[in-house]
Amino acid sequence: MAKGHRSQIKRERNAQKDTRPSAKLSYARMSVQKACFVLDAIRGKDVKTALAIVMYNPRYASSVIEKLLKSAIANAENNNGMKVDDLYVEECYANKGPTMKRIHPRAQGRAYRIEKRMSHITIVLNER
Repeated sequence: MAKGHRSQIKRERNAQKDTRPSAKLSYARMSVQKACFVLDAIRGKDVKTALAIVMYNPRYASSVIEKLLKSAIANAENNNGMKVDDLYVEECYANKGPTMKRIHPRAQGRAYRIEKRMSHITIVLNER
C-alpha cells in the first residue's frame, strides 16, 4: 500500500504524467489490422508528410486518422505551445475494442456470425 497523504500520492502520480501532445479515438468502427496499414505508413514521419500521406491514401481508415492527426496537431499547438514545423509522429497505434456480433441467415435454417470489430486509435506527437 502507498504511504503518505492522499493528496501527496495524487501529486506524485500527476508528476509522472506524459506531457507529449496526443489524440485518441475510441470505438472507431474498423478493425485494428485495417487501421494499422495507415498508421504504419505515418509512424516516425514529420507532421506535414504524415498529413500528405493520409490525405491521398484511398483507404477508409485514412480519413479517420487524418481527422485524429489534425486534432493532435491542434492539441500540440494550443495546449503545449509547440511549433507545427518541429512536430513529428512519435507513436501511433491501434488497440482492440469491443466486437459487435451480428447474425447472417444462411441456407437450411443455419446462421453465420458476423463480427463487426472496433478499435481504439492513439496518435502521440513530439518535437524534434
